[in-house]
Amino acid sequence: MEGGPKSEHLLVILPFSAPTAIFDRIRRNHPHIKITFHQLHFTTTPWKAREQVPPEVFHDATLLITLSALPPSPQDCPNLELIHFTSAGTNHVAKSPIYTDTCIPLTTSSGIHGPQIAEWVLMTMLTSSHYYFLLHRWQDKHEWGQKAKDIGLLRNVHDKVGQRLGVLGYGSIGRQVSRVAKATGMDVIAYTARPRGSPESKKDHGFIVPGTGDPEGELPSAWYSGTDKENLHHFLAQDLDHLLISVPLTKQTMHLLGKEEFDILSKRNAFITNISRGQIIDQPALITALRAYDDYVSSNPPSADGSFSVAPEADTKSDTSIPGLRGAALDVTDPEPLPPDDPLWEAPNCIVTPHVSGLGSAYVDRCFQVFEVNLDRREHGEKLINVVDRSRGY
Repeated sequence: MEGGPKSEHLLVILPFSAPTAIFDRIRRNHPHIKITFHQLHFTTTPWKAREQVPPEVFHDATLLITLSALPPSPQDCPNLELIHFTSAGTNHVAKSPIYTDTCIPLTTSSGIHGPQIAEWVLMTMLTSSHYYFLLHRWQDKHEWGQKAKDIGLLRNVHDKVGQRLGVLGYGSIGRQVSRVAKATGMDVIAYTARPRGSPESKKDHGFIVPGTGDPEGELPSAWYSGTDKENLHHFLAQDLDHLLISVPLTKQTMHLLGKEEFDILSKRNAFITNISRGQIIDQPALITALRAYDDYVSSNPPSADGSFSVAPEADTKSDTSIPGLRGAALDVTDPEPLPPDDPLWEAPNCIVTPHVSGLGSAYVDRCFQVFEVNLDRREHGEKLINVVDRSRGY
């Protein structure tokens, strides 16, 4: 660029203290950028701030990094040319006039969450299948557990070798979960909205933490696609032992999974993991499916040798006659925060955490790494990564 890059004003609005080391890195690599930081405190309600950012703060900014705070109207940000979100999705700002009434490019931090969320997925998966809560109760009571009923449960533990993971939404998180799952010996199949018939279409073109994910799209043994119930049900009927929900929340995915889908998954008494958004699941229907399985197993406990009258999570791929789903791990709920009296808290074999699976010490730095990649691309006239397609909602 002749004469060097033009002067820029980067406004950063985040719910934590200023990341000064990161700001120093940006100034060092992009000395033409002025940085203004505004700390915004949030309530316990997701995306809801305790105070509003004064509209005049946005006026001179050409670049904005934010979690959810946006200018009240397009007139308040006449110079804004790029908005980068520190979240993986943008459904929480989809009604903002900046989203609906402007063409300002929006980019997300999709791609940074894979490592920590994949570890959460594996942790909760194994916590359930290895009856960790029973083991912890023994230790807490200083008890060397040897009761026949409990030992029978442990003898029924199945490792993950040969089990099948269905990944509903094969984005950056789904790819890293698949990588970890393959390491345990699982088979992985993927589901995407659009067909991925060519090697190029299977590649991940977004931000990738080095050494993670599935950049080339080589891990799934099979790919399925579609935006209708028929194709979704065909995917769910592929003898799934585990289902990972990692699709974005859009009008099309609202309550995507309900009684009909859980009935299909009951064929193998699948374990459900949701790290996307709570509204994708019909929560009462999930609770019903979890209770159905628990009621059966409680009435038909395993024998001392670990066998059930009809073994859940059986080694063969034949159907079981045990109803329902054997468990779930939910880092997202509907609503959030989940009210103290919500029945989901008491749902059997269900792990609930407060939307924290993506948190970690590397989170902030990786958010800014995505932004810095796009700074370089923007200055060289190259295509940005992680750009939101407003027509698709992600």
